Amino acid sequence: MPESVKLTKPSSLALYNRAAEKSSAVVISQYSTSFGWATKLLGKYERGRVRNIYAMVRVADEIVDGAAAEALDKYIGTEPHAMLDKFEQETYRAMECGFSTNLVIHAFALTAREVGIKRDIVQPFFNSMRTDLVQRVHDKRSFETYVYGSAEVVGLMCLQVFISQKPVSTSEKEDLVAGARALGAAFQKVNFLRDLSADFDKLGRSYFPLINVDEFNNAERDRLIADIRKDLVLAKSALQKLGPGSQRAVGAALLFFEELNNKISKTPANKLLEKRIRVSNPKKILILLRAFIGLVPK
Repeated sequence: MPESVKLTKPSSLALYNRAAEKSSAVVISQYSTSFGWATKLLGKYERGRVRNIYAMVRVADEIVDGAAAEALDKYIGTEPHAMLDKFEQETYRAMECGFSTNLVIHAFALTAREVGIKRDIVQPFFNSMRTDLVQRVHDKRSFETYVYGSAEVVGLMCLQVFISQKPVSTSEKEDLVAGARALGAAFQKVNFLRDLSADFDKLGRSYFPLINVDEFNNAERDRLIADIRKDLVLAKSALQKLGPGSQRAVGAALLFFEELNNKISKTPANKLLEKRIRVSNPKKILILLRAFIGLVPK
């Protein structure tokens, strides 16, 4: 074979990087239809890096809420506090050195180092995850802190990916930061509202301040819906400052949650405590098509 057409084998690190990123893609495909579909509208560069972010935060969430809790009932030695501490410290270490034996953390660290995600927005995320292990009821201040760490900073991490491919001015970045935080907050609040009963019954948590699940009514539902809509309006105002691919993907995700919020607004409060409201797959496909052709919120 001529020297010019010889196939070169990837280095060990390049192969490991690829395996790590493929692992993160599997995580988002298994855990989130909405975000998984929305990321398909991103360009290849942004898509892989957003998946890397999602996978890390998803696994951390499973430590405090899902899989680890189930494992705790079955296996000796599964201790969420210690596991979260270890996961967090390994994340910081990988962000410093660029390698982890945990594939999901490794993929996240690659992205963090590449686009400039720093500890100042990663640490609040882990602080909020840790809060889930010790705090069951929130007041206004702790709720805002929790939402910032659990959701708004995830939006800021994704924003770092988007602006790494589209340089923005200082004023544009300020608007984008506000929009990313608002969108993250809206997503989290919609999830809290949809899962109000499950969070309380299964996890013993009440996220919204001054909300008693046993006395939840339409007026309280409407107040929460209105607050979410304010966040969505702010997020929409920043959307046009993103690049085309990012606009489509973020716009699709925004529309998914706006549709979910609207469905919740039409559901009696007592019914919200009995069933989990969702957006149908046909409706999601329609939203994706709209976003794909550029019909994003303005």
